[in-house]
Amino acid sequence: MQFHLNGFRTGSPDVAEPSSTTDSGASMPAKVDVLIVGCGPAGLTLAAQLSAFPDIVTRIVEQKPGPLELGQADGVACRTVEMFQAFGFAERALREAYWVNETAFWKPDASGRGIARSGRIDDTEPGLSEFPHIILNQARVHDFYLERMRNGPNRLVPDYATRVTGLSVDPDAVDHPVVVTLERLGDGRPNRVETVRARYVVGCDGARSTVRKALGLELRGDSANRAWGVMDVLAVTNFPDIRLKALVQSPREGSLVLIPREGGYLARFYVEMDELAADERVAHRSITVDHLIAAAQRILRPYTLDVKEVAWWSVYEIGQRLCDRFDDVPEAEAQSRPPRVFIAGDACHTHSPKAGQGMNVSMQDAFNLGWKLAAVLRGRAAPSLLRTYSAERQAIAGELIAFDREWASMLSAPLRTDAGGEGVDPAEVQAYFVRHGRYTAGTATRYAPSMLTAASEWQHLAAGLPVGMRFHSAPVVRLADARPVELGHVGTADGRWRLYLFADDADPASPGSRLRALCERLAGDPASPLRRYTPAGADIDATIDVRAVFRQPHRTLDIGAMPSLLLPAKGRLGLRDYEKMFCPSADPARNVFAMRGIDPQGCMVLVRPDQYVAAIFPLDADAPLAAFLSPFMVATG
Repeated sequence: MQFHLNGFRTGSPDVAEPSSTTDSGASMPAKVDVLIVGCGPAGLTLAAQLSAFPDIVTRIVEQKPGPLELGQADGVACRTVEMFQAFGFAERALREAYWVNETAFWKPDASGRGIARSGRIDDTEPGLSEFPHIILNQARVHDFYLERMRNGPNRLVPDYATRVTGLSVDPDAVDHPVVVTLERLGDGRPNRVETVRARYVVGCDGARSTVRKALGLELRGDSANRAWGVMDVLAVTNFPDIRLKALVQSPREGSLVLIPREGGYLARFYVEMDELAADERVAHRSITVDHLIAAAQRILRPYTLDVKEVAWWSVYEIGQRLCDRFDDVPEAEAQSRPPRVFIAGDACHTHSPKAGQGMNVSMQDAFNLGWKLAAVLRGRAAPSLLRTYSAERQAIAGELIAFDREWASMLSAPLRTDAGGEGVDPAEVQAYFVRHGRYTAGTATRYAPSMLTAASEWQHLAAGLPVGMRFHSAPVVRLADARPVELGHVGTADGRWRLYLFADDADPASPGSRLRALCERLAGDPASPLRRYTPAGADIDATIDVRAVFRQPHRTLDIGAMPSLLLPAKGRLGLRDYEKMFCPSADPARNVFAMRGIDPQGCMVLVRPDQYVAAIFPLDADAPLAAFLSPFMVATG
């Protein structure tokens, strides 16, 4: 974290200086840039990202009277913790959370009357991420986002007890075309109705989304006619894996998924209940928490489970549903007008909770959309950029639906009792879990070639950083202060692109260095993306943040002889930024060039503001770099 750039000030560096337009506590303005509907994970992720920009007027409304106190989602994938790092609260989440280090598998024992452990594996493969898979109450995740919003320059806080009662897009309006009617819910007083005009509206208002309905969109899909119960309990048990994530398949009583919770004592049980009839709903069964407890006790036999307290419980039916698109523009009109209204999270895709993907994918929806909205609103990118949100995220949600359908089916299927018989073999379940580990960790997402994802022409230059996938961090040593850091952690949620320059073998201080020559061109050539897309008077890294990784050990380089682009003067005082340059770890097993398959000739890796690799180029490919950015970036320099 860097601070004091524009002068020394006391207090927490996590609290931004208030902007001149801060109006915390004021009534809803008549016009806003972005109106977010819903304070779930998607809505708060989006609000937290937009809160970083003092020049964007953002408001978020929520029908509930206040913040979430007890969340339903709890699984946080490795990839999502990487995103938390970008927002500045990964360490806090890790301190509070349960770390899912291993997963145990249980199947019927030899007697056919009880259960026995059949396997115990790493929950995620080694080296997949610098962060673990964790379990943390959704309400705490909300708390972290709310704090980030409050500490942003606009001091953004939600408007609670406010619901949307109408939404339309005025086709004749040039500026704020989305007209939203809001109803303020009073405490016994008459409700107050307001009308707000917005440049953009994002519906993050759940499976019963008012925004989605206003767009005439539907969640399409079906139910698997399987009922499951879920409960968070404090219990006394002799089941040996009570503090491990465990999948238990009993001889005749169905399956159970055990998820230990944060704090050392609480545990969540997903318990398989009875099969539903074709048109039957869970509500028709009148299932109580006692039914869940009894079912869990039967599945765990011969082990005992004495539930002392139930913190929360619910029942649900497995189903997967998906919207055809995630914005207000039909496919036939996509090239004629940009979208103005979007939906994210459960508003556009729903699925069973056992894969632990719902909250994670919803937050990634918002991370994808947030930087694009900011770029367009700040004049850094063309409105056509916004079309990529639905195209990218609808495809990812479709993959999630397919995975969730298969995984939920395996967990609900009867066990195979003999070779060649019907049902599922417990060994197949474990193998499937291992095979899809990268998917459940959130690291398998790959965006198809598009405006924002280049072809793989130069993929061989960085084989371990696949184009279209998240930038996989690696350990490095910062040149200026010899501090060991994770390279990917420079990619904070500030809307900037990252251009990582992986050096060739030459000394970067010498004229023969290809990296040095590139830095000089990027800084001095009027056609350079840094010159074209950096606003007049702004710091050189305001739009594209250039970082270099040298091949030499950090003690052998003279920092004063490095390219001036990597020691930029910034801020009102013209202070030097000493945190642009890195070197490999002294541990050969942790050398970033070997870990990520960087070619000896070096390369450029362009990374989007949401941490996904957009393109890879040779160190002399200035023109292809500029050509990639030109279709959607707006020249401001």
